[in-house]
Amino acid sequence: MGSTLYDKVFDLHTVRSYGDGRCQLFIGLHLVHEATSPQAFAMLRERGLPVLMPERNVATADHVIPTDTIARPFLDQLGEDMLTRLEENTTNFGLRFLSPGSGEYGIVHVVGPEQGLTQPGMTIACGDSHTSTHGAFGAVALGIGTSQVRDVLATQTVTMNRLKVRRIQIDGELNPGVTAKDVILHIIHELGVVGGVGYAYEFAGEVIEAMSMDERMTICNMAVEGGARCGYVNPDEKTFEFLKGRPAVPTGEAWDRAVTWWKWVASDADAEYDDVVLMRGADIRPMVTWGINLEQSVPIDGLLPQIDETSPEAAASFAEAYDYMGMKPGTSLSEYPIDVAFIGSCTNGRVSDFVEVATALERSGAHVAPGVRALAVPGSNAVREELIRRGIDKVLEKAGFEFRLAGCSMCLAMNPDKLVGQELAASSSNRNFKGRQGSPTGRTMILSPLAVAAAAVNGSVCDPTSVFGQAVTTPDSEGVLA
Repeated sequence: MGSTLYDKVFDLHTVRSYGDGRCQLFIGLHLVHEATSPQAFAMLRERGLPVLMPERNVATADHVIPTDTIARPFLDQLGEDMLTRLEENTTNFGLRFLSPGSGEYGIVHVVGPEQGLTQPGMTIACGDSHTSTHGAFGAVALGIGTSQVRDVLATQTVTMNRLKVRRIQIDGELNPGVTAKDVILHIIHELGVVGGVGYAYEFAGEVIEAMSMDERMTICNMAVEGGARCGYVNPDEKTFEFLKGRPAVPTGEAWDRAVTWWKWVASDADAEYDDVVLMRGADIRPMVTWGINLEQSVPIDGLLPQIDETSPEAAASFAEAYDYMGMKPGTSLSEYPIDVAFIGSCTNGRVSDFVEVATALERSGAHVAPGVRALAVPGSNAVREELIRRGIDKVLEKAGFEFRLAGCSMCLAMNPDKLVGQELAASSSNRNFKGRQGSPTGRTMILSPLAVAAAAVNGSVCDPTSVFGQAVTTPDSEGVLA
């Protein structure tokens, strides 16, 4: 009987078993950012401890970085203080820092892969929920809390229970206009926001195999939103092609050895799973969230569900969501004008996301509707520079988008990019919780970048094909439009 990638990686990185179900797991790469590390470094200082393996810890700044200017000091004092602490901590403890001044900065889950730090078969940890993104490369990537950030800095290990593994196999093909974001929203809609608790999700099947690495990162990024501890895709030739030549990736004979091992670490054909879920690509439609958790979603051209159509357990949450969002059962989201359109985040802030949107905008000649504030925020400075090189920035600006500097921006609003009052946002980010985008009464709908652009043009949520028609296309494996 064969093994899954998760079990292979877990076993290879287990330092010891405590005999009560918990294991001490070695972490091959620890990614650090400014939001969850200050307290962890302070705890090291209190104990007089060094960072055990500074070469396996890499830092960047993302959550608090402004996207209009990175001139110091930041106007936001909290952001300035947090960045200053990160600069001091990385200097004092000897960590590599991808700083704003270096030009290598960006969202931690964007810069890790683009630097080649993220590789198959690794264990990766970061004090950020969406660390599962790195599972797209066949890594076991775990979001951890501040006390565990301290543990990794001090011991290069975390303590955790072994997870069960659920294989989510999606076969067939996607319909035109259906994106990776729609796929993961569909999965969460079907399995629920707690359906993955206790599991690692293995994404597989013809639909996943056909996806680019950018698209796989989108899928894995939101595995945690379905309750899973992590999500991954088995490494294949697309994985190797993406990684080859990146700064942290082996070269020459070491590359050949690495590829051989990366192929081995993939799940065996006869691996056994704790659960298998089968889906069909043709059944997935463009999706949008309407409520205050990601399970509360509908096909983008559908009607909002009646409260009595859900389970008794979910009815109270539905009623709360309708009250907060100011929406009514049985209506279409097209009836609710948006105030803000946001394209970016660690979920959808990569080159192919913006290329797809810009191509649809340019081919259709569409323009952002009056009264809609539209932001396009690259996930890293390297992404931004590549978009400028291709002229994508000009296309977006011509269509009415603000093309910003790199950062997390309006995904979580620990920076100046925030909703105001009860503004309604169409967002390509990953969470729609109350107050997520900076205003305690602000409202968030989660969609694909293409659907966000369509909403920006239409003034309300709609099927992208109704706005862009034949201009809707899908990125190929290199993140360039076919």
